[in-house]
Amino acid sequence: MNKLQPNTFSAHIAKTAIQALPITYFEGEVIIVDHPNELADAISYLSQQTILGVDTEARPSFKRGVHYPTELVQVATEEKCFLFRLTHVGMPQELANIFANPAICKVGLAFKDDLNGLRRRRDFKPANCIDLQSIVCKYGIMELGLQKIFAIVFGKKISKAQQLTNWENSHLTPEQARYASTDAWATLLIYKVLKATKPLSKKEVDALKQAEKEAQCRRQQEALERKHQEQETNHPTNTPKES
Repeated sequence: MNKLQPNTFSAHIAKTAIQALPITYFEGEVIIVDHPNELADAISYLSQQTILGVDTEARPSFKRGVHYPTELVQVATEEKCFLFRLTHVGMPQELANIFANPAICKVGLAFKDDLNGLRRRRDFKPANCIDLQSIVCKYGIMELGLQKIFAIVFGKKISKAQQLTNWENSHLTPEQARYASTDAWATLLIYKVLKATKPLSKKEVDALKQAEKEAQCRRQQEALERKHQEQETNHPTNTPKES
């Protein structure tokens, strides 16, 4: 049994610190699946894996409660990433079977949302699907965004520049394909490093969560005090003079 690595992760990282980090991206083979006759090879390869990184893309929504259909699902190993264009091939039963296969570990971020989007296209029962957001706190990481988690774990930055682009285009740009592949690949790398790292004890995790709550309360109180001070500055209370 391999010895677990010591845990040296920071709980948080600032946006300014991320901007100073070197950028990285998926450099493996990107395979776009946008025709039914391309499915067999992709499914055959993925079905032989024991662990996969997953992400999805959809038209961005800026209205609460409004959801658009999932346009793209990215499934990655360390060497290859398949981009399934669901507007072209639908949600194939063979791909749904991979998400329902308990022998294959699927890793994502905010994975419940991704899975719900896929199930709206074709229903299936997810099995062995792990959400990074549910486990990072066990390793002392209190961030929930992929870019920040990746920066904490690897000391590198992944770009989010293509996040709000149009995924319904007839053809994906090279930049879109690289971005989409990188996100799925990144979830896989993070999970592998975490599983090779010694987790915190329950007592340590509970103490960290309590410290987070207290820090949040302080920030909220400070924000209220600043707001009150601004109101006092802009609308000073006139105190009547004594006669």
